Amino acid sequence: MSARPAGSVAAALGPRLDDLVRTLARNAAEVDRSGCFPVQSVAELRSSGLFGLLVPTEFGGLGGTLHDLAEIGARLAGGCMSTALIWAMHCQQVDSIVRFGTDTLHADVLPRIAAGDVYVASVTTERGSGGHLLTAQSALADDASGVRLVRDAPIVTGGEHADGFLVTMRDAADANPHHVTLVYADRSDLTIEQSGDWDALGMRGTRSVALKLEGHVSENNVIGKRGDYRTVAIESMIPAAHISWSACWLGVAQGALRDVIGLIRSPRRPSSIDVASPLVASRLARIRCDLELVSACLARVTDEVAELWSTGRTLSAPEVQIHINTLKIVAAERTLAAVDSMIELVGLSTGYLRSSPIPLERNLRDLRSATLNYANDRLLIANGTLILLDKEVTLL
Repeated sequence: MSARPAGSVAAALGPRLDDLVRTLARNAAEVDRSGCFPVQSVAELRSSGLFGLLVPTEFGGLGGTLHDLAEIGARLAGGCMSTALIWAMHCQQVDSIVRFGTDTLHADVLPRIAAGDVYVASVTTERGSGGHLLTAQSALADDASGVRLVRDAPIVTGGEHADGFLVTMRDAADANPHHVTLVYADRSDLTIEQSGDWDALGMRGTRSVALKLEGHVSENNVIGKRGDYRTVAIESMIPAAHISWSACWLGVAQGALRDVIGLIRSPRRPSSIDVASPLVASRLARIRCDLELVSACLARVTDEVAELWSTGRTLSAPEVQIHINTLKIVAAERTLAAVDSMIELVGLSTGYLRSSPIPLERNLRDLRSATLNYANDRLLIANGTLILLDKEVTLL
């Protein structure tokens, strides 16, 4: 990452952030083993104020920036990837509310988010269309007092424990599937039925279960213009997602390399590792190259998006969309490759076994989800189309 701006939230938290990371790390193995939601770790994040990181100070939040989101996400992921991703995805939803929510919704929900009382989950997947973000089949129904929604979502990260939900819906029964509306619903506004479990290879603590949601909300709970979720996604949710996800993945891989270096430099170094071997040095260098490249891409994209936000300019330009998508693709692929190379370096007993003193096998399983968490193939297809619109080949 680029140099931390003076007065950042991470700097202000100081030792408190270090304590939070240690708490997450202490709980990470049990969260993974049991596949349970990280209740204690999330409770610590709520009480720390970090659930209100992106809430403006006028509503009681920390008034944090995109750089804060990236830096803190990476730090938290070094403790527990599942908890960090839960927090990062909550922050993505909060940014959409802040940027596109109504004044009434701001006054109602932002102070509660800032106080740690509301954890917001995302409902964007749908049976039949999977994770296709910009279309929806389930339709809103209007009435005199607001809108009614019925939604069947196969994956809702942290949905069992969320206090509120941002839900994508087709704008009306006769609307085009691309006319998608985003609405906020408090848990108390909904009838919720769990319709599927979560027993995954990695990211086990996210508890990304299937839920059926049904309820009624005020028209004031619509985020952005009716039928124009695309603008919310492009200007807020997608960049916040790709930046925060990439930061979390980098944080896991960076922490893993820190563990490997510490092990190699310690008396517990596996006998199979010869520190004088050119092969060991070459493998370490390749791993570091991967992390440096992801870090540089993350820093530059974060700077670009933050600058466009601060000047009120759109993020819809083809080259900006290419940069944001490329960050996600590169971060997902290279952090996984880096941890895989670390396992190859330290060998079976240290890198592959769950009883190892360093959790490389858990890091690998968690990072395996990265290319699937909004599939890289979809982003590559999108970039292939966008590239033809950027005749100047405007690189980062």
